[in-house]
Amino acid sequence: MSPGDEFIAARKLYGGSINQFTHAFKSFGWNVVWADTDDVESFRRAVSPKTKAIFIESIANPGGSITDIEAVADVAREAGVPLIVDNTLATPYLIRPIDHGADIVVHSLTKFLGGHGNSLGGIIVDAGTFDWSKDGKYPMLSEPRPEYHGLKIQETFGNFSFAIACRVLGLRDLGPALSPFNAFMLLTGIETLPLRMQKHCDNAKAIAEFLSGHKAVAAVNYSGLPSSKYNALARKYAPKGAGAVFTFSLKGGYQAGIDLVANLKLFSHLANVGDTRSLIIHPASTTHSQLDDAQKTAAGAAPDMVRVSIGIEDKEDLIADLDQALGG
Repeated sequence: MSPGDEFIAARKLYGGSINQFTHAFKSFGWNVVWADTDDVESFRRAVSPKTKAIFIESIANPGGSITDIEAVADVAREAGVPLIVDNTLATPYLIRPIDHGADIVVHSLTKFLGGHGNSLGGIIVDAGTFDWSKDGKYPMLSEPRPEYHGLKIQETFGNFSFAIACRVLGLRDLGPALSPFNAFMLLTGIETLPLRMQKHCDNAKAIAEFLSGHKAVAAVNYSGLPSSKYNALARKYAPKGAGAVFTFSLKGGYQAGIDLVANLKLFSHLANVGDTRSLIIHPASTTHSQLDDAQKTAAGAAPDMVRVSIGIEDKEDLIADLDQALGG
């Protein structure tokens, strides 16, 4: 993107992404236009001549809602822009966004792919499906690069052009390089991804069912439950399981969320997700604290809401811990 360009992003995103898109990207002259994944037409209405990309999460963080990737991909194709999908919470084990129309997939390797919360990293996957030379909308890729003696990245590298540009332009100039040791740790973690993800999902469903019947819980937002309005999308896009990150609301409100986190013994109080161990956080007082109450609610982080990332421990131990912390 260039200064003055726009991109469309789903409102239901990780709080750090919302903050980055709203504030940090303004320093580059990039402007975000928000859309609602529950209303696909809102993406279509947001398209303008300045639109350069659409950004969504396959499973939204922290709410755990499932996005209709194919529907949003149709909007992106009509607009002639790439669809970028953050697939961190799903991993390729649960959802394969490229099969549903995504052009670029991004992951935080720090989460489920690495799996152990011990290494920082990220990955960009270029599907090779987007024509960056079309309509001259992406001159960084289609026009001669003076620093490379007039080389045209799209013309030279074809389907690999975006991935190449990330390396020879973004990595070269901004330097977000993964350390060799972190690469080793992450690759080691990925070896057990299928085993871990299935256990994560099985545990999460059992705990969501338990919480749904607890007297202190007002509502459980887990797309793997038949009662969820996202259950049909979960069955379509993630038939192996609806992920391990979800939220629930407490009848006691904001303070009850803080108290629950403080009273747990097995769950770790961490902002990360995707560890082998179970994690919990009250987003309204932590990860989303920079947002006002209306923004928190729009992002899926209402004041009375708690987010859990269910690990691979024994599910009965986790249920017992939650029960005692909620007052039995």
